Amino acid sequence: MLFNSFEFLVFFPIVTIIYFLLPQKLRWLHLLVASCVFYMFFIPYYIVILFVTIIIDYFAGIWIEDSTGRRRKLFLWGSIVSTCLVLFVFKYYNFFIGNFNDIAALTGWNYSLDLLGIILPIGLSFHTFQSLSYVIEVYRGNQKAERHFGIYSLYVMFYPQLVAGPIERPQNVLHQFYEKHQLNYQDVSAGIKLMIWGLFKKVVIADNIAGIVDIVYANPEGTSWQWLLIGSYLFAVQIYCDFSGYSDMAIGAARVMGFRLMENFNTPYIANSIKAFWSRWHISLSTWFRDYLYIPMGGNRVEGWRKHFNLFTVFAVSGFWHGANWTYIVWGLLHGFYNVLENVLKKFAWFKAWIETQVPMKKRLGAFVVFHLVVLGWIFFRAESVSDAWVVIKGIFTGQGSSWVPPDEIMTFGYLSLAFKLGLVLVFMAVDLTMHRFSRGVYDHRTGHWFRLSLFAYLAALILLIGYWGDVEFIYFQF
Repeated sequence: MLFNSFEFLVFFPIVTIIYFLLPQKLRWLHLLVASCVFYMFFIPYYIVILFVTIIIDYFAGIWIEDSTGRRRKLFLWGSIVSTCLVLFVFKYYNFFIGNFNDIAALTGWNYSLDLLGIILPIGLSFHTFQSLSYVIEVYRGNQKAERHFGIYSLYVMFYPQLVAGPIERPQNVLHQFYEKHQLNYQDVSAGIKLMIWGLFKKVVIADNIAGIVDIVYANPEGTSWQWLLIGSYLFAVQIYCDFSGYSDMAIGAARVMGFRLMENFNTPYIANSIKAFWSRWHISLSTWFRDYLYIPMGGNRVEGWRKHFNLFTVFAVSGFWHGANWTYIVWGLLHGFYNVLENVLKKFAWFKAWIETQVPMKKRLGAFVVFHLVVLGWIFFRAESVSDAWVVIKGIFTGQGSSWVPPDEIMTFGYLSLAFKLGLVLVFMAVDLTMHRFSRGVYDHRTGHWFRLSLFAYLAALILLIGYWGDVEFIYFQF
């Protein structure tokens, strides 16, 4: 079920109202059933795959807690391998087999393996990582094994963050399913405001500019450098509004019922260093890789080439996590290079002083540079292939074509509509650049009641009047 759908508009209030009407002992069951219904709106029988991983990690957690010595590590790795194997089959098997067949064809070896005719289950990477965080935390002794199968299932399947995060830790969420949440004006108000803001970012900004981005990247060879650049800028806005919009709606929907999910985005495009960008972008995934891959590999405890290798490896894996395509791998490697280069340059006093500066103009210039480095990476992320990405980059830097006149396909929108879409993006970015102050003034009570009410009424009106209501999934659903 999509957050930006009529079905969810009906689903959400019904589920929430029933939740508060039920006695505490039945609320977990209600949320679990609702989460199953929510997930089964996509491909119903794929819920079986989800429950396979749930069963594996549920029993693994108990066995790890009840065991000692080598048996604990055996159960841990059994859980990790089994859960990752499910992810591999559905997400990566065809990628590896396809590349094997390509190599065989290039070497003249007349042999090929068959691809599997399967579709990647929605959000498989997200709930796989959430399951893995549970068994790892139980192994580390930071979390007691959950003996209630229904509660553990709900931890993995909780519908607001089921298909695109945030990727939660068991310490933050599991205990909340046992707590009795009262209907609270503060929670309902804050949650609905977040949902409105997230829906605005999705249907008013992201979906309205998606058509322009699609046209530019569908034919990069025949598009002038000006529109390749505009399309790349717009994709940076699109993916941010699309993904952070989902996170806002997920956090908001949970908040209405009294649940607190972790923050997932914090105005990443104002970051003046690559490290700062990754502390603001998809925070739940960044911290997941930090806690469960980077630190176990040595983290900051090692120095020199080993530290750089660890950092580079984490981003390479992050790229592969995003998708079984060389474009995502190159994107991850590029960000790995950025981070290693930044670490190397920090040894120079002038560079360290630059990224740690509190001088506004220097911070803005640093953010300008970092933003464009990120946009360069987004080109690989968005392109259909690595070769297409190089066409876009080459076109921009060599001045391919030379026309501000939009491609014919974009002209079908009309000049007025196109100008409106681009103007809307500029207005949004101006607002989002001050979001770290804006949000704290809007979501708490330091601003006037009528100001806050008027603002979100205005956003709701824009959603209804100019929101794009086609059947557009969230970008990160494919991961």
